[in-house]
Amino acid sequence: MNLFELTATRTVEMIKNGDTTARAVTEAVLARMDAVNPALNAVVARDDNAALQAADAVDAARARGDVLGLMAGVPVTIKENVDQTGFATTNGLRIQKDLVAKTDNPVVASLRNAGAVIVGRTNTPAFSLRWFTRNSLHGHTKNPHNPAITPGGSSGGAASATAAGIGAMGHGTDIGGSIRYPAYACGLQGIRPTMGRVAARNASAPDRHIGAQLMAVSGPHARSVADLRLSLDVMSSPSVQDPWHAPVPLVGPDYPKRAALCVAPEG
Repeated sequence: MNLFELTATRTVEMIKNGDTTARAVTEAVLARMDAVNPALNAVVARDDNAALQAADAVDAARARGDVLGLMAGVPVTIKENVDQTGFATTNGLRIQKDLVAKTDNPVVASLRNAGAVIVGRTNTPAFSLRWFTRNSLHGHTKNPHNPAITPGGSSGGAASATAAGIGAMGHGTDIGGSIRYPAYACGLQGIRPTMGRVAARNASAPDRHIGAQLMAVSGPHARSVADLRLSLDVMSSPSVQDPWHAPVPLVGPDYPKRAALCVAPEG
């Protein structure tokens, strides 16, 4: 198996055991991006030097014997509608091409704090409000399985990248299906968390209107259910920047499980 094909959970395991390094995984994913992204247009912004520096920091921490983060060395992508320091939060809009973030959105900070390596930012339709992924700023994102069909939207860039091996996890956002539909279209796993589960705030712009505050959430795309659990655990880190955030445990107490069977639904 190529290193870019590893799941997030397997990547963490191999790095902790010394079977590979975060730099080697990152280099493999960046090479994979070079090979496939020109045809897909899933990743629309990247900083390879920063990604390699983050990977080297993970390797240095392991060499020192430090406790590694839950996603140490895992390559991830970030959707272009959340703040990432030094990058424009375009949300698929030409009018926001120069809206460069000075700080990280809490979900980005949580991934960094867990040791994840950000390898690129993914495309989204204008305002992140379409069932496809195309805009006049970055163009059209293709489905890696079949360029003639949609990768879905609005997190189609994230799904296309993850399905193509550009990162083990793709950050997405969802109101009415923007994580779930691209996951279906690209053959991935995806989850739309409950509002308040994942803290979010873009300091680059004024607060979202109340509808978006109550409905829009961040969540992961991945190639395995185990990776969804890992990613959501990390994304759910508390932050005082989001007043809607609720620090509720991901796993609750045991409860009796019951099933009912209707033997004659027509009668």
